Amino acid sequence: MNSNPAHLRPSLEPAFSQVGNIFALSIDVLRKTFQRPFQFREFIEQAWFVASVSILPSALVAIPFGAVVALQTGSLIKQLGAESFTGAASVLATVQQAAPVVTALIVAGAAGSAVAADLGSRTIREEIDAMEVLGIDPIQRLVVPRVLAMMLVAVLLNGLVSVVGIAGGYFYNIVLQGGTPGAYLASFSALAQLPDLWVGEIKALLFGFLAGVIASYKGLRPGGGPKGVGEAVNQSVVITFMVLFFVNLIVTLVYLQVIPAKGA
Repeated sequence: MNSNPAHLRPSLEPAFSQVGNIFALSIDVLRKTFQRPFQFREFIEQAWFVASVSILPSALVAIPFGAVVALQTGSLIKQLGAESFTGAASVLATVQQAAPVVTALIVAGAAGSAVAADLGSRTIREEIDAMEVLGIDPIQRLVVPRVLAMMLVAVLLNGLVSVVGIAGGYFYNIVLQGGTPGAYLASFSALAQLPDLWVGEIKALLFGFLAGVIASYKGLRPGGGPKGVGEAVNQSVVITFMVLFFVNLIVTLVYLQVIPAKGA
């Protein structure tokens, strides 16, 4: 059996190369965001498109998601004999974890796939090459407005999902589990703090940026023909999901270490 790790290089090199290219594109997007002229019209159009395909699915997913969180936490806390903290547990779980993750999945799945398909079709039609020949930077002209639009909509959707999820959790806790509205709200106000909301918004901002960059990267580098565009769309969604869950873990660990719990 060959113990030399050299046989692993052909399978690992493309993955590391792709990670490096995505990181380089992220740096280009951050750098060219502040270059002029800024494509404000393209930014508005893309933000409206992302919002139009994301708002309704996000709201519909947030209702059962918040209910599941409330039911699960409420059942567990009831077993521990701490029913008075049900509101705090379910609301904090929704604001810190559920809302950003739901927002990321919807934005990456609905808007990210559309961005990858749009840029991929432009690439195979050689529109990107034509823009470069004319001296137009496709990163600044096409990628930056789309990434910024996904970041903006992700932050706004995170607030919507948080509100809808909390409302769904409140309803299910009060109606199905026999909780009291006063105890639910009192426990939330006693244990929650403003950084809990900020970390959710920061996660949504990061998720929107990563989803936009990865979708743009795969769209600018599709395989040959329409089949390559379809494969690029699928790859962008899968890669985005994997990266988002990893980033969510890192941000959560940093937040819990840096920001002490209220009352601690």
